Amino acid sequence: MLEKKQLEKYLSACMRSEADFAEIFEQSEKDETISMLNGKVEDVNRITISGIGIRLYKGVQSVYAYGNETDEESVMKLIDDLRTALGAKEEGPEVSLQRVEYENRHPVKIDFEQASLEEKADLLKRANDAAFAADERIVKVTGSLLNVRQLVQISNSEGRLISDTRVRTRLMVEALAQEGDNVQSGSDRPGAGMGLEFYEQRKPEDSGREAAREALVNLSARDCPSGQMPVVIDNAFGGVIFHEACGHSLEATSVAKNMSVFCGKLGQQIANPCVSAVDDGTIPNAWGSENIDDEGNFQKRRVLIKDGILTSYMIDRLNARRMNMEGTNSSRRQSYQYEPTSRMTNTFILEGNSTFDELFEGIEKGLYAKKMGGGSVNPQTGEFNFAVNEGYMIENGKITYPVRGASLIGNGRDILMNIDRICDNLTTGQGNCGSLSGSIPTDVGQPSLRVTSITVGGTANE
Repeated sequence: MLEKKQLEKYLSACMRSEADFAEIFEQSEKDETISMLNGKVEDVNRITISGIGIRLYKGVQSVYAYGNETDEESVMKLIDDLRTALGAKEEGPEVSLQRVEYENRHPVKIDFEQASLEEKADLLKRANDAAFAADERIVKVTGSLLNVRQLVQISNSEGRLISDTRVRTRLMVEALAQEGDNVQSGSDRPGAGMGLEFYEQRKPEDSGREAAREALVNLSARDCPSGQMPVVIDNAFGGVIFHEACGHSLEATSVAKNMSVFCGKLGQQIANPCVSAVDDGTIPNAWGSENIDDEGNFQKRRVLIKDGILTSYMIDRLNARRMNMEGTNSSRRQSYQYEPTSRMTNTFILEGNSTFDELFEGIEKGLYAKKMGGGSVNPQTGEFNFAVNEGYMIENGKITYPVRGASLIGNGRDILMNIDRICDNLTTGQGNCGSLSGSIPTDVGQPSLRVTSITVGGTANE
């Protein structure tokens, strides 16, 4: 990381231009991935990422440049290019920086860099063995262990200098089950903003057994029927639908460009009154948490929807200018190679008052989406399409047989209004979210909930 005096020199040089704001983002990161196939380590990758990103604002105009060299000649070349783009001046204000100190919300107990390769490989081996032990029909198990330490330092022309160290770990296990020609898969991918102590509370064996369980369920599943029907979506990664179909449409990345279905809807009802949702980057050691956002502002809890009323968007600094609104400290990026923009952190629907059994009451025919998969969404229209990795039919208020090949098709506006019951069992699931500023770690979550009507895509001939 650059020293305070050097950063003051660079920021002062940035302001010898038509810019009214300048920012420097520094990153030094170490990534480690260990991969295993059927109990044997196949690959160990260790990557170091280091670089600097500089941006200047002039009103709502932004210019950005980055590089992986931080010597004075290289940095000044980036600054000169940016000054030329906005309009260079001979004079400008001198920047004086003040370092911001704070208490780390996300302490780490077991540093992955201090653990041996054998200790980390053993975590994968434990998951592998548990999956194979679940059933003789498990024929293949793959796993990977990801560990990340990212150090960032952010300084700007307003005099702010602040740093953050972000440590994350994630275990990803996939099991294949085979019965004759029928081959099905299951997976489990827990993670946290923690060190290796995470696996003391979330045992690798649990991930192995869960991946095997899902694969075995899908072996016996029938093709899913299609049609419009009630759907009960389970908790944890079920929240990916809110994240994708609604969350992205609440990011200023879309709203500021008038490319969101929720533009101009603040203070209006956009969901059933039983729905409240938040984006909270402050949760200790959560997968999507950080002490500060990637513009150097403290992360916060953002109430997006309160009792069905839209109360807030997620807004970064530049889009705050475009929208003439206050920012919400929602700026994130994958690395110094990306200019930041508004992004989610840990986004979830809050708990309701229904019991799990009450979600199924009165459903003659419907779908229970126990585990969601990937999907796609158009933030401008809110239209989405998501795969169901593990599903069951609901008949006369009861969960009956497992189905495969199901997908949920709909619109974010409709699904929010059609949620009529929410359970009291909120949990989250981990994922990586891609958008304009790259791929970032995010938590998605919700309690189990019921949607009165969604289009279910299926492969059954009826």
